Amino acid sequence: MVKKKVGASSQIRIIAGEWRGRKLPVAEVVGLRPTPDRVRETLFNWLQFEVAGRRCLDAFAGTGALGAEALSRGAAELVLLERDTKAVAHLRQHLLPLAGERAQLIAQDAVHWLATAPVTPFDLVFLDPPFAAGLHQPALDQLITRGWLAPSALVYLEQSARQAEVILPAGWVEEKARQAGEVSYRLWRTPQVGS
Repeated sequence: MVKKKVGASSQIRIIAGEWRGRKLPVAEVVGLRPTPDRVRETLFNWLQFEVAGRRCLDAFAGTGALGAEALSRGAAELVLLERDTKAVAHLRQHLLPLAGERAQLIAQDAVHWLATAPVTPFDLVFLDPPFAAGLHQPALDQLITRGWLAPSALVYLEQSARQAEVILPAGWVEEKARQAGEVSYRLWRTPQVGS
């Protein structure tokens, strides 16, 4: 995938929920790749009964598109992880004022942050790291081994269709999978306690 510089005039549009139709500007960051509207719409159709009241993590937040959509649809809490300083500043300026106390932005490398012990696990996790960075498996491994996932949590992963599939532990169920052009995206459910 060719990295491109996102122009200052680029925007993401929130598809549904409380902020439906609202447009948020996208930070001018080399390599920043917002999840396309069509992919987000499909994902949140899959999640239509799974977002409201949930604790969510948007690792590798970038534009904040996935997290913003979750908040708009009633997520109780959102943690955004992002290490790029321009993207962090943009999220602070444009997304956090909308979200109020429901969102927390952590300016740190996602894999490094996930290596810590969780206080409270997440019900819904969005993983959309830069495709070429090789962070899909390390992030998943930290989520699993450190206990970041609640029982029956949902994990969304977006990656290049040319990348190798990630390795998952036994008991994970693939709920949905699709491909749009060069982008492959999947949704898994983790096991319930004792299963």
